[in-house]
Amino acid sequence: MKVAGFTFIRNARQFDFPVVEAITSVLPLCDAFFVAVGNSADDTLQLVKSIPTRKIVTIETVWDDSLTEGGSVYARETDKAFDAIPDEYEWCFYIQGDEVLHEKYLEEVRSAMLQWWSHPEVEGLLFSYRHFYGTYDYVGDSRHWYRKEVRIIRNDKSIRSYRDAQGFRKAGRKIKAVAVNAEIFHYGWVRHPLHMQRKIDAVQQYYGGLTSNEAANRTMQLDFRRADSPLLCGGEFQFDYSKNYDALTRFTGSHPAVMKERIQKLNWNVTPDLSRKNMTLRYRVLHWFEKMTGIRPFEFRNYTLVKRSRFSGFPKSYQKGE
Repeated sequence: MKVAGFTFIRNARQFDFPVVEAITSVLPLCDAFFVAVGNSADDTLQLVKSIPTRKIVTIETVWDDSLTEGGSVYARETDKAFDAIPDEYEWCFYIQGDEVLHEKYLEEVRSAMLQWWSHPEVEGLLFSYRHFYGTYDYVGDSRHWYRKEVRIIRNDKSIRSYRDAQGFRKAGRKIKAVAVNAEIFHYGWVRHPLHMQRKIDAVQQYYGGLTSNEAANRTMQLDFRRADSPLLCGGEFQFDYSKNYDALTRFTGSHPAVMKERIQKLNWNVTPDLSRKNMTLRYRVLHWFEKMTGIRPFEFRNYTLVKRSRFSGFPKSYQKGE
């Protein structure tokens, strides 16, 4: 079984993407890793090439800035990286530039790929998500944060990135996936407030005339309000983390080892009110119901879940270390 990783990235330094950590976190599972590096205003290409491994394959791309509806340019760039993967790789691990896999899940994910490899009806593997906000100490705690997404897919080029690269579709339908007991740590909302505002402003052009905050909401699948009075620093606006959330909780677990140096360099402070629940009555009721039952009513699922009960044990071809 051969596995290829893939991602896309542009202006990683300018917008402070942890793309090196993202790629590095899944490299132990990959025989090769394909990166579509977009035309950048910084040294993103050199940054990717500086990762100490021979597994990296870079594809230099030019973003189509005429794609201004629904963030479709992100899906286009994802497909460029995916299409560069040769047929010899059976599974393809997609990781975005602000997502990281904790090393404690490596063997679980490896076993899942081996387990479902010879079951062609399983087209993808589904991961849970933990979304960090403000700093590395807080996570989103509401239905505005998506809970699961497919991040490993078959090397089947009829599979295409969906909408703004949220997930994947095969011939227009949802991917048939099984759940893996593993989490993706999403750090897209953990940046210095200046970098966060720059990132929000930059995505605006790819969402068809939306305001910068509306564009950020669409990109991250959130529904937050813009700060009433952004702070000024060096003539630029800074994102106000203290106002732009609906519900948070404190994170008490461990972060991936690849994030250690980045976490140590944190140089801003966010102290949210964890008792705050900035929600409409409808969302308060849904939030309460989810907390009581673990069920999220009306949840959008970008996949079709294949129940494990349909299968009995490991495939006959499964062997340790294969």
